[in-house]
Amino acid sequence: MMATRAEPRPERADAVRSGDQGRDFEFTSADFARIRELIHRSAGISLSDHKRDMAYSRLARRLRARGLETFKSYLDLLESANDPAEWEAFTNALTTNLTAFFREAHHFPILAEFVKKRSSPVSVWCSAASTGEEPYSIAMTLIEALGDSAARSATVLATDIDTQVLAKAEAGTYQFDQVKHLSPERLKRFFLRGTGAHAGMVKVRPEVRAMVRFAQLNLTDRDYALRSQFDAIFCRNVMIYFDKPTQSHVLSRFEPLVKPGGLLFAGHSENFTYVTQAFRLRGQTVYELTRDASGTRGTSRASSGIGAPAMGEVSV
Repeated sequence: MMATRAEPRPERADAVRSGDQGRDFEFTSADFARIRELIHRSAGISLSDHKRDMAYSRLARRLRARGLETFKSYLDLLESANDPAEWEAFTNALTTNLTAFFREAHHFPILAEFVKKRSSPVSVWCSAASTGEEPYSIAMTLIEALGDSAARSATVLATDIDTQVLAKAEAGTYQFDQVKHLSPERLKRFFLRGTGAHAGMVKVRPEVRAMVRFAQLNLTDRDYALRSQFDAIFCRNVMIYFDKPTQSHVLSRFEPLVKPGGLLFAGHSENFTYVTQAFRLRGQTVYELTRDASGTRGTSRASSGIGAPAMGEVSV
């Protein structure tokens, strides 16, 4: 049974022991357990115990916005009203978006050398785009590796479950502090500096922005509805939020979406070796399809005659 305002004293005492004094709303262990179940069910995210304070602070804003007095009433509303906008706000609130341009930099030279040997047009899927730094870094790498002319046919699909960060990503505008670590050559080639009211800001150049298509996608969905395969998939620092069954589910969805010889890039703290037999480790957090390495697993879409249409034909 879910917690109510009349719950027994031990549960209320638990809220106090957890450091909840001075908060606007009571937040019990039952409330947190219910939040954990709902976000896992809807997005596959496994919230650990130490995320309790984060969950309170982010969702308390939703209670204020909806004029509610208890977490129970908010969670009841979430489940009973079946309001897509509120589910979206709930998911956005509990999504962590830590990113930077050319983060985990060792991956980008590997990508650059890899795409030089691939048939045109090259396509890459960034499956956790966040506020755009990663997909734009991929696009810049493609331009550097292929040249301006060849890169015009290259595409980057950038997806995320969080609609708020996708809106920021599509705008392509950042504080200068977010790019100051880049070389002067990259700054000049790929960004426009803001002036006047926009001083201290930079904007991704239109030719880079044109290579990237943004769309919302939940990695735990049963069907991604993607109609193309990719030369490479970036799924970095996302799987750490999923339990092992969810990781296996996601990787099984990735397998048919990778072109023969394609690569999967993971985060520095992620290891898929014991989660799936579809991919094997090729280098530092870089994986390749087992079927390509051994020739014994399955048949790719490409070999079955299903083409890889242009990005404009991709639906999500």
